[in-house]
Amino acid sequence: MAEKKVLVIDDSATIRKLVDTHLSPAGYAVTLAPTAEDGLQLAEEIRPDLILLDHQLPGTTGFEVCQQLAASSTLKSIPVVVSSTLRKKAYVEYADLDNVVDMLPKPYTENLLRTTVENAIETAAMIVESQTKGSAVPEIIGETSEPDLAGRFSVFGIREVVDFLNNGHKQGVLEVEAERLRLWIYLDRGRVQGISATGLQPDETQMVVERLPDSLQSLAEVLRLTIAGRGTAEFDGFVQLMDKRVLDPRLTAKLLRFQAAMLIGLAMKRPLKGYQFRATSNFPSLQRDLPLEVSLMGLLVEHALHCDLSEIQADDSALRYVRRAIRGQNLDRAGLSAKHMKVMNLLSEPRSVDELQKRLGWDRDEVRRVLSGFVAADILESRRDESEGKYIAYETNAVAAAQLRGGLKQASGKFVGKIVRDTLTLQLLVKRTKPDAVFFGIDTPQGCDAIREAYTSAREAFGDARKIVLAPAKVVDDPNVPWKKLLGFTPDRLLHSPYTCDTLIQTMNELDSIAVVDSPNEDAPQDASPTASAPAVVATDLETPVAETLS
Repeated sequence: MAEKKVLVIDDSATIRKLVDTHLSPAGYAVTLAPTAEDGLQLAEEIRPDLILLDHQLPGTTGFEVCQQLAASSTLKSIPVVVSSTLRKKAYVEYADLDNVVDMLPKPYTENLLRTTVENAIETAAMIVESQTKGSAVPEIIGETSEPDLAGRFSVFGIREVVDFLNNGHKQGVLEVEAERLRLWIYLDRGRVQGISATGLQPDETQMVVERLPDSLQSLAEVLRLTIAGRGTAEFDGFVQLMDKRVLDPRLTAKLLRFQAAMLIGLAMKRPLKGYQFRATSNFPSLQRDLPLEVSLMGLLVEHALHCDLSEIQADDSALRYVRRAIRGQNLDRAGLSAKHMKVMNLLSEPRSVDELQKRLGWDRDEVRRVLSGFVAADILESRRDESEGKYIAYETNAVAAAQLRGGLKQASGKFVGKIVRDTLTLQLLVKRTKPDAVFFGIDTPQGCDAIREAYTSAREAFGDARKIVLAPAKVVDDPNVPWKKLLGFTPDRLLHSPYTCDTLIQTMNELDSIAVVDSPNEDAPQDASPTASAPAVVATDLETPVAETLS
């Protein structure tokens, strides 16, 4: 195998001699240049496999040299490793240069020099291609073997793939291809430990930087470095800055979480192509030493909180949000605040942004953002409520209730209905949904007692809902039935039973013509109160044909 050519551009004679001493015996053809001008000329002549470039040079900087190399059609693909004592400042400056594949912090040991050069040459061509074209680079994560799991996103989404791996507590790196963008999602212990990317355009990086919250603005230049997840020596130098307290680890952790949230949001807005997962414990230093321990749900909500408002669902009062039926989702809530979890607790029934804002007392945009994050995580779903009315049917008979539910599933109309069999659920739903009508199925004397007690103890919750009673024809057609004594209210309409779902829908269509007999705010009559004497009143009345029919 031909010798690999390494061009060293450094004004320090000591460094040039040191590199030559260590690399030449290892089989590298080392060429030395003391100035930038000499280095650029030699690069044209020998076309090296790698350039080891000093950051500080007489009359110029390594950054300017890299720009000149990148501007040349013949030199732009030569990978560059930059060496500097400035560390943090230098790392940030080179973050957006596609031909810089790694950093080598000074002073360095012989072992670090040889390892960095060896890794850079081995992966250089693919890294440069990845950073300029967005192609995949298995070597970036230390793997060249076939992936342990791979597929296309034609059926599955990112959420399903990440949940599958996290539910199985798989450790490794998931590569996601979204057009030119490549995400590297580091997974361990059932959570996301970090996300970096290749293929980001400069304007996209700038957009992410501009969305930084005020508390992280001081780390804007650090974000430019970490978001691209560059070479291992660069990571090592960055971690050393945290170890030496140059950077606050807690603040850096917040930065990396923000980075992960924005990257996952960017990917989910693009056409997704394929994914590959490789099981490995060999994470870059940054993800290894500063793991995020965050759920995908937490990242998606954070993205929604920080993205441009135009990226979330339009503010539409007709939209209703409700919890989805859970089928295999990872419900880990790591990274979510207790405040934002309150939204989930209110969405067992469909609610609008207006309702949630009123109940939570939050800024409207915050409500919308949190809802958008949960929708992206497939924990909530949104749908337009174009119904012209809501109703609840109270039916204690198990067979009749089952038939009604079956009818509701078949119905596709403008009304939303719920079937309940106990008074506690009835009271809760009336308070939560404020229906336009409540249907009461009556077939026993005990049923009248239960309805009366439920109604009188929650009279205000029934509001202006029409109260419609369904009972056997003999009872409905008897003008002497004391409904107010039996139920605590005078029905707004009486219907014959047995009945079907079509009966309820037909009545809802006629709702505007049904007047409310009892005002919810009027004082409760004495004979409708759930007192000890009330059952006696019912018992007396039930000695009539009404009692015989309901018995």
